[in-house]
Amino acid sequence: MKDFLSIPSERIIFKNDFFFIIRDIYPVSEGHLLIISNELKEDYFELSSKEKGNLPEVILKAKSLIELEYSPDGYNIGMNCGKYAGQTIFHFHCHIIPRYKGDIENPTGGVRGVIPNKMKY
Repeated sequence: MKDFLSIPSERIIFKNDFFFIIRDIYPVSEGHLLIISNELKEDYFELSSKEKGNLPEVILKAKSLIELEYSPDGYNIGMNCGKYAGQTIFHFHCHIIPRYKGDIENPTGGVRGVIPNKMKY
Protein backbone atom coordinates (compact mmCIF):
# COMPACT_ATOMS: atom_id res chain seq x y z
CA MET A 1 0.00 0.00 0.00
CA LYS A 2 1.22 3.49 -0.87
CA ASP A 3 2.40 5.49 2.15
CA PHE A 4 1.56 9.13 1.56
CA LEU A 5 3.66 10.15 4.56
CA SER A 6 6.80 9.05 2.70
CA ILE A 7 6.23 11.07 -0.48
CA PRO A 8 9.44 12.89 -1.43
CA SER A 9 9.24 16.60 -0.64
CA GLU A 10 10.05 17.55 -4.24
CA ARG A 11 6.66 16.10 -5.30
CA ILE A 12 4.79 18.42 -2.92
CA ILE A 13 3.57 21.56 -4.69
CA PHE A 14 1.80 23.08 -1.67
CA LYS A 15 1.70 22.39 2.07
CA ASN A 16 0.03 23.95 5.09
CA ASP A 17 -0.56 22.83 8.70
CA PHE A 18 -3.13 20.20 7.73
CA PHE A 19 -2.67 19.12 4.11
CA PHE A 20 -0.32 18.92 1.18
CA ILE A 21 -0.97 18.83 -2.56
CA ILE A 22 0.70 16.63 -5.20
CA ARG A 23 0.03 15.77 -8.82
CA ASP A 24 -1.77 12.45 -9.19
CA ILE A 25 0.64 9.88 -10.67
CA TYR A 26 -2.31 8.22 -12.48
CA PRO A 27 -4.21 11.33 -13.59
CA VAL A 28 -7.76 11.09 -14.86
CA SER A 29 -7.14 14.32 -16.79
CA GLU A 30 -4.40 16.90 -17.27
CA GLY A 31 -3.89 18.79 -14.02
CA HIS A 32 -5.43 16.15 -11.69
CA LEU A 33 -4.24 16.91 -8.13
CA LEU A 34 -4.52 15.18 -4.76
CA ILE A 35 -4.98 16.92 -1.44
CA ILE A 36 -3.58 14.65 1.29
CA SER A 37 -3.75 14.98 5.07
CA ASN A 38 -0.42 15.57 6.83
CA GLU A 39 -1.47 13.24 9.64
CA LEU A 40 -2.61 9.72 8.91
CA LYS A 41 -6.40 9.74 8.83
CA GLU A 42 -8.20 6.90 7.07
CA ASP A 43 -10.76 9.04 5.27
CA TYR A 44 -12.75 12.29 5.38
CA PHE A 45 -14.77 11.12 8.36
CA GLU A 46 -11.64 10.81 10.51
CA LEU A 47 -10.48 14.39 9.86
CA SER A 48 -10.64 16.75 12.82
CA SER A 49 -13.03 19.70 12.74
CA LYS A 50 -10.04 22.00 12.14
CA GLU A 51 -8.92 19.88 9.17
CA LYS A 52 -12.46 19.81 7.76
CA GLY A 53 -12.67 23.56 8.22
CA ASN A 54 -9.43 24.13 6.32
CA LEU A 55 -10.20 21.77 3.44
CA PRO A 56 -12.30 24.24 1.36
CA GLU A 57 -9.40 26.71 1.40
CA VAL A 58 -7.00 24.01 0.18
CA ILE A 59 -9.46 22.94 -2.53
CA LEU A 60 -9.45 26.54 -3.79
CA LYS A 61 -5.63 26.53 -3.67
CA ALA A 62 -5.57 23.34 -5.75
CA LYS A 63 -7.93 24.94 -8.28
CA SER A 64 -5.66 27.98 -8.55
CA LEU A 65 -2.59 25.75 -9.05
CA ILE A 66 -4.35 23.86 -11.84
CA GLU A 67 -5.35 27.11 -13.53
CA LEU A 68 -1.73 28.27 -13.65
CA GLU A 69 -1.13 25.60 -16.32
CA TYR A 70 -4.51 24.52 -17.66
CA SER A 71 -7.89 25.99 -18.57
CA PRO A 72 -10.48 23.47 -17.45
CA ASP A 73 -14.16 23.87 -18.22
CA GLY A 74 -15.26 22.26 -14.93
CA TYR A 75 -14.15 20.16 -11.98
CA ASN A 76 -14.99 16.98 -10.15
CA ILE A 77 -13.98 16.97 -6.49
CA GLY A 78 -14.07 13.56 -4.90
CA MET A 79 -13.17 11.41 -1.93
CA ASN A 80 -13.51 7.64 -1.71
CA CYS A 81 -14.39 6.68 1.87
CA GLY A 82 -14.22 2.96 2.53
CA LYS A 83 -13.36 -0.15 0.56
CA TYR A 84 -16.84 -0.47 -0.95
CA ALA A 85 -16.72 3.13 -2.14
CA GLY A 86 -13.58 2.31 -4.11
CA GLN A 87 -10.97 3.47 -1.59
CA THR A 88 -7.71 1.58 -2.10
CA ILE A 89 -5.33 3.84 -0.17
CA PHE A 90 -6.49 4.27 3.41
CA HIS A 91 -5.02 7.69 4.05
CA PHE A 92 -7.27 10.71 3.45
CA HIS A 93 -6.93 12.17 -0.01
CA CYS A 94 -9.25 14.37 -2.04
CA HIS A 95 -9.14 14.30 -5.84
CA ILE A 96 -9.37 17.61 -7.70
CA ILE A 97 -10.05 16.53 -11.26
CA PRO A 98 -10.19 19.18 -13.98
CA ARG A 99 -12.76 18.48 -16.67
CA TYR A 100 -12.62 19.60 -20.26
CA LYS A 101 -15.35 20.11 -22.83
CA GLY A 102 -15.49 16.94 -24.92
CA ASP A 103 -13.47 14.74 -22.53
CA ILE A 104 -16.45 12.36 -22.53
CA GLU A 105 -19.40 12.27 -24.88
CA ASN A 106 -22.08 13.12 -22.30
CA PRO A 107 -21.00 14.25 -18.82
CA THR A 108 -24.58 14.52 -17.53
CA GLY A 109 -24.77 12.87 -14.11
CA GLY A 110 -21.18 13.73 -13.13
CA VAL A 111 -20.03 11.84 -10.05
CA ARG A 112 -23.08 9.58 -10.29
CA GLY A 113 -20.96 7.84 -12.95
CA VAL A 114 -19.12 5.90 -10.25
CA ILE A 115 -22.00 3.48 -10.77
CA PRO A 116 -22.30 3.66 -14.58
CA ASN A 117 -25.94 2.57 -14.90
CA LYS A 118 -26.94 5.32 -12.42
CA MET A 119 -25.20 8.17 -14.29
CA LYS A 120 -28.13 9.04 -16.51
CA TYR A 121 -31.41 9.85 -14.83
